[in-house]
Amino acid sequence: MPQIAQLAQTYASQIFWMLLVFGFVFFVIGRGMTPKVLKTVEERDQRIAADLAAAEAARKQADAQEEAWRASANAQRAEAQALIAAAKTEAAKATEGKLAQASAKIDGVIAEAEGRIATARTAALGEIEGVAADAALDIVNRLAGVSVTSDQALGAVKGALANG
Repeated sequence: MPQIAQLAQTYASQIFWMLLVFGFVFFVIGRGMTPKVLKTVEERDQRIAADLAAAEAARKQADAQEEAWRASANAQRAEAQALIAAAKTEAAKATEGKLAQASAKIDGVIAEAEGRIATARTAALGEIEGVAADAALDIVNRLAGVSVTSDQALGAVKGALANG
């Protein structure tokens, strides 16, 4: 085979060109471009790390602000509840005072009205007794033909009303 026989003659030139191409690739790619790519990747990693650190700091600050806001809101809520409770107590006292005044006024009006009713009742009973005595006097005179005095008729009516 002639290809095998030529192998020794071409072997050295193939190794030379292979070393030359790999050396070129090594120096151009490995020494020229790779450090630039690695530098770019490292800068990108540093930028990402800085952005993550800034985001973490912003998150912590937001959490602190949220906690401060919650504490402030809770304090304001507690203060509002205290004000509401105080207002309710004050309103209850004021209402209780007004109710006591109104009750006293109503009791006075009721007592006055009861007094007037009692007076009117007494007057009405007195008039009823008088009217009844006059009617009894007329009835006895007309039906029985007996003459009775006003005092006797009034006594009889009072006795009848007391028993009835």
